[in-house]
Amino acid sequence: MSSTTIMLIAIAVYLIGMLAIGVAYSRGQTNSSEFYLGGRKLGPYVTALSTEASDMSAWLLMGVPGLAFFCGIAEASWTAIGLALGTYLNWLFVAKRLRRYSVKINALTIPDFVSKRFHDNTKIIETMGAILIIVFYVPYTASGFAACGKLFGTLFGASYVPAMLISAIVIVAYTTCGGFKAASVTSFVQSLIMIFALIVVMIFGVSAAGGWDSVVANAKEIPGYLSLTASTDIQSAEATSYSTLTVFSLLAWALGYFGMPHVLIHFMAAEDESKLKVSRRVGTAWVVVSLAIAVLIGIIGFAMASNGSIKMFDSSSSAESLIVSIASLLGSKGTLLAILAGIILAGILSATMSTADVQLLAAASGIAHNIINDVLGIKLSERKSIVVARVTVICVAVLGFLFALDPNSSVFRIVSFAWAGFGATFGPVMLFGLFWKRCNKWGAIAGMFSGAAMVFIWKYAVAPMGGVLAIYELLPAFVISCVFIVVVSLLTKAPEAEIVAEFESVGK
Repeated sequence: MSSTTIMLIAIAVYLIGMLAIGVAYSRGQTNSSEFYLGGRKLGPYVTALSTEASDMSAWLLMGVPGLAFFCGIAEASWTAIGLALGTYLNWLFVAKRLRRYSVKINALTIPDFVSKRFHDNTKIIETMGAILIIVFYVPYTASGFAACGKLFGTLFGASYVPAMLISAIVIVAYTTCGGFKAASVTSFVQSLIMIFALIVVMIFGVSAAGGWDSVVANAKEIPGYLSLTASTDIQSAEATSYSTLTVFSLLAWALGYFGMPHVLIHFMAAEDESKLKVSRRVGTAWVVVSLAIAVLIGIIGFAMASNGSIKMFDSSSSAESLIVSIASLLGSKGTLLAILAGIILAGILSATMSTADVQLLAAASGIAHNIINDVLGIKLSERKSIVVARVTVICVAVLGFLFALDPNSSVFRIVSFAWAGFGATFGPVMLFGLFWKRCNKWGAIAGMFSGAAMVFIWKYAVAPMGGVLAIYELLPAFVISCVFIVVVSLLTKAPEAEIVAEFESVGK
């Protein structure tokens, strides 16, 4: 039996296991709360690891190593630092209060929470929030499908589109069957597979590169490759200095956490708010270790390419197949190692699936719960509501699939834009909604709209001007959104006494 066949069997076993979890939890879907939030019954460890696995996605195992491989450690490292910081702060400040507040006002989705927080009877917030979730989740989900297509294409020589289609079908199948609980349990399992895959790849990669000294020596040959203040291009071997503003714009990835619906709903689904401290410690530790290893794999991979162990990639996009190439090399060393390589490849699928499933649920809830039920006022039975949610999951998946048809798209760049969109749209309004009682619905509406609009404006109109303006769009968009929330809230009528009393009753 060939190593490729063994790896394919390992992946098939993994996929079947994920489907089995979906089927198992399909029996517990009796109402929309179960489907969207798992009945708020997630334990501390499932809450922690499913949250972080759903957050990290394929860009952790493919995007970050590929970026570090081709451009040096600066951008990948500052991004990783920002994400680690954002993870901790989100758990520390947002998790407990959001869980408590969402229970008090009976909110099942993020647009639902914001709307009920401000008693918005006009449904403007809910409508806008649901639409923007769809706008940004389609490309985000597409990035996951694209990663699966690249994986199978690189390893098995399969056509990009059919490979991507198979992966999408599996994700959609277990998500539509088991809902949020299935997505969370699979994400928990997937988080363990992901960290295992990263560790094995790192250890094997160092060995194949000729040892750690060889890894460092190869990296030092490229100017700025190991610098945190410069970006480089391995083809031209030229380094470009980083400004302080650029560093801050990369650290701004931290701000995105406060507005990620697929992260925030895990806080809302936690069973016991008193155990969120345990979740915070476990989740933060997992993120720090995973991100650090992912950056290191990029450096290790460059050393492997330099000594001919794997091919030398000619672009940042193609370098995202780095971990696949390393796993393929590992699998060629014997039967046992082929099984190990199969688990690594399953880890890449895990990274994709653990994010795409929760994203699909969040997007579906935006249409089924927020638009159809709340905005349009079409009251469905619990059974019909779940059916509509499942159909919506399929529709969003189809849109994501169509968006990902370009095999040359960069997973990291797609995620980067979607991350900015969510961070600027929902981040400021969530923070002000949770911690500033003077904030009102008009401030919330202005903040959401201005944040989303500025992401597009800065990305496609301002940043191309270059110079100091060529910074990550999340930073200026987040700041603008905050300004609009504060200014508009202060210029309009203060919240009613009922809203203020509700805010104060939630506690700290």
